[in-house]
Order: sequence, then structure tokens, then C-alpha cells
Amino acid sequence: EKKIDLHPRLVTLPPSIQFHSFEFLIFQPSCPLCPEEKFKACYSHKLRRHLQNLHWKVYVEFEGQRMCICHLPCRNLKPSLSGDQVRNETHKLHVAHYHCVVCSVTIARKTDMISHLKRHVNKGETEASYSGNSDAYEIMKELGTNVQLLPNHTTPQKSDTYFNRKMKTNRQLVFCSLAVLAEERNPLECLDAFGATGIMGLQWAKHLRNAVKVTITDISDTCVKMIKENCELNHIRAEGGSRVPRGPDGTSSEAKGVSIATVEVAKMDANVIMHLRPFDYIHLDPYGTAVNYLDAAFRNIRNLGIISVTSTDTGSLYSKSPNVTLRHYGCHIVRTEYYKELAARMVVATVARAAARCNKGIEVLLAVALEHFVLVVVRVLRGPTQADESAKKLRKLVHCQWCEERVFLKQGNMVDVSPPDTLPCNCHGSLPGKTAVQLGPLWCGPLFNTGFLRRMLSAAVQHSMDDIQPLVKTLICESECTTLKSLVHGPSALTNQVECGVVIKTLQSGEESGPADQSGKRKTGEESGNVVKKLKSDASLEHPSFYYSIHRHSIKGMNMPKLNKFLQYLTEAGFRVSRTHFDPTGVRTDATLEQFKSVLTKYSVPTYTNATATQTSVSMQKTV
Repeated sequence: EKKIDLHPRLVTLPPSIQFHSFEFLIFQPSCPLCPEEKFKACYSHKLRRHLQNLHWKVYVEFEGQRMCICHLPCRNLKPSLSGDQVRNETHKLHVAHYHCVVCSVTIARKTDMISHLKRHVNKGETEASYSGNSDAYEIMKELGTNVQLLPNHTTPQKSDTYFNRKMKTNRQLVFCSLAVLAEERNPLECLDAFGATGIMGLQWAKHLRNAVKVTITDISDTCVKMIKENCELNHIRAEGGSRVPRGPDGTSSEAKGVSIATVEVAKMDANVIMHLRPFDYIHLDPYGTAVNYLDAAFRNIRNLGIISVTSTDTGSLYSKSPNVTLRHYGCHIVRTEYYKELAARMVVATVARAAARCNKGIEVLLAVALEHFVLVVVRVLRGPTQADESAKKLRKLVHCQWCEERVFLKQGNMVDVSPPDTLPCNCHGSLPGKTAVQLGPLWCGPLFNTGFLRRMLSAAVQHSMDDIQPLVKTLICESECTTLKSLVHGPSALTNQVECGVVIKTLQSGEESGPADQSGKRKTGEESGNVVKKLKSDASLEHPSFYYSIHRHSIKGMNMPKLNKFLQYLTEAGFRVSRTHFDPTGVRTDATLEQFKSVLTKYSVPTYTNATATQTSVSMQKTV
């Protein structure tokens, strides 16, 4: 008799073995794939019949291995706010399902599992990497920080420890913004509200050391356990952990005198911990939209603290699901050529409304919209006056659906009879029907702060973040609306900066922040080192809103000039111009669309037409 090992959740058997050879099950009367309260046979032949009729008949075969259906409560279903789903949560945990032999995800339907395996084959993932052993981790290193990942870390719907390698740019931008705040005051109490693997909070603690007090939270037990293990992997003490980080030779890091950073790891909902404790820096990066956590984030954020919000619901942000956009953000949008900046301004408007409900205003420091995410970093200013100033920057946008010209409506309560008349174009008069649509409300203020971006560039150079330095340089040029390439990122860039009218005094070498930095309360007089005073916003000119795509407005039958040459032509015409990170073919300028097209037409060259080709062929025939 051949003895076969049955894993509690996955049965992998060669097809040649028949089911009647399970004689070893005489010593195990309970079914290994069902809860004990659901089935417990008294005799081996009943157990054999149960396994054959319930589990074996509906197996899925892949690469010579057979996956039987499982009835154990091992599906990692996310908790929902719906009352009906909460009541039926216990029932849903016992739904029959399959475990993928490649990535270990759980799928209920057999047809869906077959389709899932076909996708693995198309990607070339045919090797079974799941053996049922939870210690089969993958070690990944980013920015000098090691984290261990589960085999199914790329499937957020099925895994609690989701990790996206494509969000490396996002993590580095958030790190640089925190490093800039640490130059102003320390120690900072910062929160990574959605830890997952904990890589972001671990990077903060490992590189900024005593300048930050990091708190990492997650609602999942699996994530909390993984974060504590990753703390030990990076020789960082996790508060509440039972083990002390040890070196490669097994000795304690404290015995060697190594400076150990401390991270607080808590199993708690993000809204709960943000309501309970104040923070200087809060980063929100849920899977999808972050609108459910904005009110709690602004509830206890300290004055002049920073909140960074990462939104990955690109379907609703980029106009693919307008009904979801209206539900989450309260904005009406359509697909435009400048849809990425439209998404960034929509997220900022939602953040500004959440801050105003807590009598706080915001100053936008950074807004980035790339393929996978939208990142918004804002500084919080306390007081109803600041909240009113931020609320005044929420306006409607009039957009021409024919030529894609756009303009913000003026502030006021007077009703305009014909909003299309506010557009510089004449499409509403020359074309039949209605050509304009109102979008928003959106944020009409600036999206970047030059002083803050320059200090972010210095932090990126200091911590050897070569990947995001070109992006930050592009953002600096975009914030000033210039094409100049000379950027300062040395010690001179770390002096006092005027950020959106607020003078920020950074800590010089040898200076230390007093206990007042931790209180978060306002101060008067010259003792306040962070906030000197609020100045009138008479600094540099704000960058123009939105941009034009040179390919979208090209002239048919004409060859366009190169983008860098075209930027030079617009500058010579007296306009402010710069490139934009939102679109590689986009041009940010204060020129109207008509002026933009006139310069483009002036320097475009006619293409090789068919008539010219015909004349050339006729002349060649005559020559022959």
C-alpha cells in the first residue's frame, strides 16, 4: 500500500493513483478538507465515500497535479461595512473553494479556477510554487530595506500582505516629503496607516532613525505578524514584540552596540488610531480610494503637519467610471486630454473639503498623477480663516468638448446665463448644438510648491534615490513654468523657504527642536522655530492651470516641430512654458488654445503630398 500525504487545504495526486488506496485514512476518521463539525465519519468506508463523492469528483488538474475542492474556513475575505455581509460573514467563510497550486489564491468556481490557471500558462508561470508551507517567503530589498513576501503578494483581493513593485516611485516620493518635514522639526510622530508588509514605515525608521517615531498599523492579523517579522529582518525593534532582533551570528544587536530604531506596530483600524492620537505626518494608501479616511486624518493632525494621500482607483479618477467618481468625490468629469491633472485637482478638492470640515486649510505641496496612482501631499494650516481660503479655491470648470479649451468660472454667486461665453474659443457660436460642459468642482489653486520640491530633491540626492530625481526636477520646472535646467540641490537649498506664503524655518546643523515641537500647539513671538508668520501670497507667479497636448492639436498634413523646439518658439513669443509630468507630449503654458495653435501652425512644415509625388513620377518617366 502506498501512503499518500494529504495537505489540509490542497491535495496534489498523480493521475495514476486510484482513490481506493487511501487505507491510511482508517486512523484518521475526520475529513481533512471539511470542518470537524461538518463531517466526522465513524468508519473508514464512509470517509472514503465522502472524499470520493464530494472532493475527488470535482478536482482541477494542472501540470500532472490534481486540486480537490476545499470546505475549510481558509478564505481570506475582507470585512465589509455592509450589515448583511457582516451577518453572513461566518457563512461565507465556509464556501467551497480551490487553492491555486501556483500562487495559492482561493477561487470558488471551477470554471474560474481553470481560467485562472490558463492565465498562469500564458504568463509562463507553470511551476507549482505553493506547497502549503507558510514559511515559503520571498525576500525583496528596496532602498536598503529587506521585506519578506508571501507567494500571493501580487493579488490584493486574495492576500492580506499585498505588495506592488510598481509603487516604488510613490514610496520614494513619500519618503522624501517626510525627510523634508524632519528638517523642520523632530522627532516627528508619523503614521503609516496601511502597513501591509510594512516596507514604507520600515524605510522611514531605518533611514531617518531618531528623527521620526514611526507607527505602522493594519487591521489584518497576517499583516501585523508579517510586519513584526520584517522588523526583525531589518534589526528594528517592534514595540510589543516578544523577540529582540538578532544579527547574522545569532547575537543580539543590542549586545553589539548597534543603534536600533524602534517601530510601533499596532493591529487597529486606521480611522480609530487617527481619532485617538495626534500625528505630525500621516500617509494614507488604502487599496483604492482614500475618501473614507480623510475626516479622521484631519481630526488630530498637528498644525503645519503633512498628510499624503495615495489613490489607486484609477478607473474612477481617469473618467472610466463616472458614476463611481460622482459617488466618491462628488465631481462630474469627462474624458479629456488633460485627464491626469483633472484627477489630481479632483483629489485635492476632496482633501480640501475634508480639511474645511475640521476648520483647517491646506497648502498643496505636491500632486503627482502617474499610470498607477495619484499622490497628493498637503500641509495643514489650522483655523477657520485658512479653511475659508482653501474653500474659495474650489470652482467649476467649463470645458469645450470640441476643441478642448477650458477655463475656471469666476468666484461669485451670480448666475451666468451662458457659461460657454466664458470660453476663449468660438465653438459654441460656429457649431450647432451645445459644445461646452461644466466639470467639477475642482481645485483651481497651484499643485506644486517650488521650495518644498527643491528640498525634496536634496533629500533624494542625500539618500541616493536616483530613480525619482528626474521626476522631481521635472516637477520643479513645472512649478515655475520654465524650461531652465539649472536646479539647486545642495546645502544652499536647505535654507528658509517661502512655501505658499508660509515662511518655514528649517533646522540647521547643531540645532535641536525643543519640547514645543511635540505639542503641536501654536506659539507667539520669536521662540517659534517652525512658523515665523503668515505672509501675503505675493511670492512668485502661480503656474498656469492644465496643459495642451502637441499631438492632440497637430495640423493635418503638416509636420510638427520637435517638442523642445516648440517650447523655445512659445518662449520667444512671450509666453510662459514648461513640460509636464502628466503627459510626455504636453505643454503647460499661459497661452490660450488659439495662440497655441497659431504658433504651432507657424512653425509646422507641409508633408510630402500625393500631388508632388505624382509630378515627380511623371518627370522621372519623361527622363527615362
